[in-house]
Amino acid sequence: MTYGLKEIEEKLYSAVLSDAMDSLGYRNQSPNIDLRPYTGISILVGRCKTTLWADMFHEDPNPYALELQAVDSCKEGDVLIAAAGGSMRSGIWGELLSTAARNSGCKGVVVDGAIRDVAAMRKMAFPAFALGTSVYDSLHRQRVIDLDVPVEIAGVTFEPGALLFCDEDGIVVVPREIEEETLAKAFHKVEAENISREEIRNGMKASLVYKKYGVL
Repeated sequence: MTYGLKEIEEKLYSAVLSDAMDSLGYRNQSPNIDLRPYTGISILVGRCKTTLWADMFHEDPNPYALELQAVDSCKEGDVLIAAAGGSMRSGIWGELLSTAARNSGCKGVVVDGAIRDVAAMRKMAFPAFALGTSVYDSLHRQRVIDLDVPVEIAGVTFEPGALLFCDEDGIVVVPREIEEETLAKAFHKVEAENISREEIRNGMKASLVYKKYGVL
């Protein structure tokens, strides 16, 4: 069965996707770092559009080249992944990139590093998850060195095109090879949880509910 991004966003959540992948033996699909939503939007679902960043300590001879290429090549439903190795050297994402990315169909951004122009991005309702903020421009401080390649954030691999789900509990990435099975398991567990919740509300002991339905 094929599920659309809207249905996934409306009916699932990061923890149930993580549980589904746990059951398939994929137990390291969420970066265990504090990537928090900065613009007032706590749910972001889409496909990974990956960029790899590096710190630099010299004058950039071709400023912003690959990051602009990445933004302009976004497709509908993409989420831009900025794998910057946790560097807080500059705010590598801001209002103008958000505006350009949205024009290309990008739904939001996940930055393993710092962002800036938070108030402006909040005003335009552009979802942005990051480690923190910095007033500094990325010019001559950080740059994109590759795009549309597998990248890592806190030991978790983000493949181009992989399903991404971000909410207040965390961020999970679903590898393409297990996406269909993961989604089927996640939707099934949500249905079972809904039944279990009603049983508990109606007075059944939690231990009996777990024994009956096998979810917690």
